[in-house]
Parts: sequence; structure tokens; C-alpha cells
Amino acid sequence: MSGIPAEIDTPDIMVDLDVLERNIERMAGALRAKGLRLRPHAKTHKMPEIAARQLAAGAVGLTVATIGEAEVFAEHGVTDLFIAYPLWIGPRQAERLRGLGTRARIAIGTDSVEAAEAAGRHLGDAAGDIEVLVEIDSGHHRSGVRPVQAVEVARAAARAGLRVGGVFTFPGHGYAPGMPAKAAEEEQQALGQAAELLAAAGFEVTRVSGGSTPTAELTGASAVTEARPGVYVFGDAQQLELGRCAVEDIALTVAATVVSRHEGDDSMPRRVVLDAGSKVLGGDRPAWATGFGRLMDHPEARITALSEHHATVLWPEHTDLPALGERLRVVPNHVCVAVNLVDDVAVVSGGKLVDRWRVAARGRNA
Repeated sequence: MSGIPAEIDTPDIMVDLDVLERNIERMAGALRAKGLRLRPHAKTHKMPEIAARQLAAGAVGLTVATIGEAEVFAEHGVTDLFIAYPLWIGPRQAERLRGLGTRARIAIGTDSVEAAEAAGRHLGDAAGDIEVLVEIDSGHHRSGVRPVQAVEVARAAARAGLRVGGVFTFPGHGYAPGMPAKAAEEEQQALGQAAELLAAAGFEVTRVSGGSTPTAELTGASAVTEARPGVYVFGDAQQLELGRCAVEDIALTVAATVVSRHEGDDSMPRRVVLDAGSKVLGGDRPAWATGFGRLMDHPEARITALSEHHATVLWPEHTDLPALGERLRVVPNHVCVAVNLVDDVAVVSGGKLVDRWRVAARGRNA
């Protein structure tokens, strides 16, 4: 990405089209070489234009987090969707899933006997149209059951009339320094054990689904059949610090303007303030991160504080402070959160504004 086009007012999210397309092709090729299907997580971008590029590059379908996201992408012609979440299905959710099932192949997640029974009860005759994957806890310790509990949940789903297709996990503990390889190994072990137990219990296991951006390219095909990375399309500051992408892989930045600058002294830090606060960057900061994002062209600067409309950036002593009015590119810590804060994004290529894409699934949180 070469600069910020003059037509862009700050703060604004920019997507470099050339880098985006390169990232899409690279991940598709890497997983294809491993014999893995790619089912990218669209909660990262929420944009049909990006989904279309992922599918054209060979993705077998999309992963989403909510029924609302699934509805948006089905409206834009996506015909294979996995809601990778332990949904609790009531009457209204069941009605929406029945509608989705007329337009696309739909799979959902579950991690309890009770949730499987509720889904079958409310879906009624349509239960057999919905595929269910049992969520496995592979070390992240969020949702999901231990591998030895997978059969119990699968049997409950089958009794409820649902089609059990396999198992899935989210190796989210890979989002920490030194952890991606360990998380990928634990993912393989947990999914492999769960899939073997389901097969031994008489289930036809057609999908063993894992993978996140930190672990996707480390995932082997011995147990896993598909991977669901999301952040890879854009990259973000977390992936930079984890070493899972390079600066040249960053496709999304926030254009920001220097609105305040202070040389500092013994009682005051040397800093600038940008007009991009938590309402465009998001407020995520893992304990291990070095700041609230990174500056694309100034790797030694650190964003040490965010308020709603301010980003405080401590500036290294050996370089000149940017001038008031200077425009800088900020890499958000967690790109999924940043995208969900805006209605549309600026699409640039060769330093020129070429389009604007609407964040069509923004706010579809249910």
C-alpha cells in the first residue's frame, strides 16, 4: 500500500486490493497443497465482495458466527455455510434456519445434549435438513466438549433428527506468543480422537473442521479435513507480533491524521495523538501485545492509550515527530472488531481509491 489517497477523510478503513487478493490466493494454495478444504471465516470481513474472491480461489463455502451473518451471505448467493457456534435454537431461530435451508446447505455447531434436543424439537420436520458438528475443546477452554464426550452429544443430535456430520474446534489458544504450533498439535489430537470415537459409534464422519489464522498453515491433514481461518485476508497487529504475517501481508489499515503533537520533557512523554480511537480501531489488546495497534510505516512507535476518538502514540527519540496534519496508517490489533465498527471501507490499489465496499453483515450479531 503506497500512501493514503487524497479523497479519503480520516479516520477511515482502507483495504489494499492487491494485497488482499494475494493473501486470498496464498492461503488457498497452501491448504490445497496439504489436501485440506478451505472454509474461511467471513466474520472477519463481512463483505460479499471478499467472499466472492475467496470462493473463486477455491473455498468450499464460508464459515460464519451467527444466523444473521449466514442470512446476509445466502442473500448474496453463497450456497454452503457453516455457523461455527454452539447455537441455542428457539422457535424464531428455527424459523430462520428453515428459511436458510431452502437457499443453502447449512451446518451448525452444538456442544451439549440439551442444545441438540432443543434444536431438533424446534426445527421439527426440517431437522434432517440441518447438519450438526459437535464442538470439541482442543485447549482453548471456551466452548466445546472433551473428545470423550462427543459421542454422547452426537447421539442426542441424531435422536433429535439432526444429521451429524462430524466435529469442529477453535484452537484459539494459538493466539499467543509461542503457541501456534502447540495449538495446532493439540487440535489434531483432540479432533482425531473425537472423530475416531464417533466413527466407532457408527457415525459417518464427513467433516473434521479446525484451523485459525495462526494455526491454519501448520495444520496437517491426518485428522483435519478443512480449516477455517479468517484474519488471513487482512492481517492485523496481533498476527504481526505472533510472526504469522509480515508487514507486506497487511491488507487493512486505518487512515488517521495527527491532530496533536508534543515533544515532551522530563515530566511528559514525547507523543502524537491521532484521530483514530477505539470507535474505529477497536479496543482489543491482549496482555502480551506491545500496544493498541501498530503504525504501518513506523514500527518502533507504540500506541499506548486509546479513547473513543484519540490514539496516543509514543514516538521514538531518534526520529522526528510527524507534523500536525500528517496522515498515518494504523494496523488494528484485532481486525475483525475494527471492520464491524464501520459501514463501509475504502478500497485502494496502487495508492488510488478504486471503490468502496459496504460491510454488509455489520451488526448481524444474532
